[in-house]
Amino acid sequence: MRRVSPRTGRPKSENPKNIDVKVRFDEESNKKLLEYCEYHHITRTEAIRKAVDLLLQQK
Repeated sequence: MRRVSPRTGRPKSENPKNIDVKVRFDEESNKKLLEYCEYHHITRTEAIRKAVDLLLQQK
């Protein structure tokens, strides 16, 4: 009988993204965000993370 390792699946991330944030946009802001994401081939989440990083660099 073969035993299955209890630690199957994906390895744990060093920096898990376990915080959920909800943001409300108006139509125009959402349209701009979606256009940016499509042009740069990134997700909305990636774009928002980049925006936060840029804001923090401007201290």
